[in-house]
Amino acid sequence: MQAEALVIVPTYNERDNIVPLAERILRLPGPVDLLIVDDNSPDGTGRIADELAAKHPSIHVLHRKEKNGLGRAYCAGFAWALEKNYEFILEMDGDFSHNPDDIPRFIAAARDADLALGSRYCNGIRVINWPLNRLVLSLGAAQYVRIITGMRISDPTGGFKCFRRHALKCIDLEAVRSNGYSFQVELTHKLWRRGMKIVEVPIIFTDRFQGTSKMSGAIMREALFMVWRLLAQNGFRRSPRKA
Repeated sequence: MQAEALVIVPTYNERDNIVPLAERILRLPGPVDLLIVDDNSPDGTGRIADELAAKHPSIHVLHRKEKNGLGRAYCAGFAWALEKNYEFILEMDGDFSHNPDDIPRFIAAARDADLALGSRYCNGIRVINWPLNRLVLSLGAAQYVRIITGMRISDPTGGFKCFRRHALKCIDLEAVRSNGYSFQVELTHKLWRRGMKIVEVPIIFTDRFQGTSKMSGAIMREALFMVWRLLAQNGFRRSPRKA
């Protein structure tokens, strides 16, 4: 039987993480399905994902032909989830920087909201294994987004989220422009400016211990200009519409 919640995990060269991550999700107290969106990882992550799916009916795999960015991978996963009629659609990293044990808290929070967003900076800073310059960059980016857009969210670039089905259906996934970390800001802003209810779920973020970060200069430049595009899309208003 299909679960009401689906966790989408995009992967690229995550062979060391994907099996223990899937096992953690399978052990959650409530049934949760998993969709692995693999961008043709040269390290064989896609093959390992297929082996997991063959053993567990709750695990599914979506193969993409090439590495085409985080945003495109998530949009492909979202479209798949909507087609399969999941009510709660979560996104999270595949490197254990997001704790799978937090998934039930996100689903519970989303039952009374349109989007539950994991925050590293709500009521304090909860980040492990980050160098100071990376933490300062992340905090500065959050402040930058708040100043430009007016969106009062403590961690707008966070990538651990739970969407309600009706909220995600309001977003034209084909029209989503960003593809790096600004993708997270864009989706949240699209719901925020519609007056939808967004709640923050405090999380502890642990930077990856295995593999390499996907951060790049191009991703940072995209994020720098994306917020101005979002401001323009909202008619240069720094407040949402009425719900």
